[in-house]
Amino acid sequence: MLKVRKAEERGVSRHDGLISWHTFSFGEYADPRHPGYSDLLVINDDRVAGGHGFGAHPHRDMEILTYVLEGALAHRDGMGSHSILYPGEIQLMSAGTGVTHSEMNASADDEVHFLQIWIVPREHDLAPRYQQRVIAPSEKNGRLALILSEDGRDDSLMIAQDVSIYIGMFGPGQKASLPLAEGRCIWLHVATGQISVNGQLVHAGDGVCIEHESHLVLKDGQDAKVIVFDLRQQPFTAR
Repeated sequence: MLKVRKAEERGVSRHDGLISWHTFSFGEYADPRHPGYSDLLVINDDRVAGGHGFGAHPHRDMEILTYVLEGALAHRDGMGSHSILYPGEIQLMSAGTGVTHSEMNASADDEVHFLQIWIVPREHDLAPRYQQRVIAPSEKNGRLALILSEDGRDDSLMIAQDVSIYIGMFGPGQKASLPLAEGRCIWLHVATGQISVNGQLVHAGDGVCIEHESHLVLKDGQDAKVIVFDLRQQPFTAR
C-alpha cells in the first residue's frame, strides 16, 4: 500500500530570508492529521538566502539529521565546534541532555537548500554528540546507501533509535530494490527530481508512506534524490 503526501499539501513558513516546507506538524504549522510517522517527527525542506539562517537556539532529547542538497551550511555550537556542510554531506546531532547551536548560510550571496530531519530517540538524557561524513556519489548513484542505523553497520552513522535511513540518486535507466521486513513502517521523501516508487510516479517534495509491501522498487528517475526511512511500527504520540 502506498499513500502519497503531495509537496503542495505540506505546511510552509516564510520568514526573512527563509522558506521552509514542513511534511509534518511543526512550529506555527499545526496539522493534527500529520503529527509525524512512527519515530519520524520532522522533515523540514529549508531554503535559506545568502547571509541568513537560524541563530543560536537550543535542542534536547532529539536525533537531528541535516542533509545539504545545494550550497553550504555553517554550523556552530555551544561546545565550540564549527563545521561547514556541503552537498552530499550529512550531520547527525544527538541533542541528548541539551545542545545550543546555530545554522547559517555559509555564503553571503548564494542560497543553501537542505533537509533537517528529527527522530525521537529511544531514551532521554543521553550524552550530546555529533557525527558527520561525506556520502560519495559512487555510494548512492543508482542505489540506496545506508547512512544511519542503530548499530552503525556498513559504515553508517549510529543513531539512538531503531531506524535505518538510506539515500540514493537516480537517473534514467537506473533501478534499485530494497527488501522490506514485515511489520515495519517505511517513509520515502523525494528531495529533488522525480521517480517511480513501486510503479507510482512522485516528484520533488512528495512524501510516500509505504506499508504492507515486500519490496521498495525505485526506477525511472529524473535527477532524483531520495531519502528512505525504515522505522519501527508503533502508534505515534505527539511530543
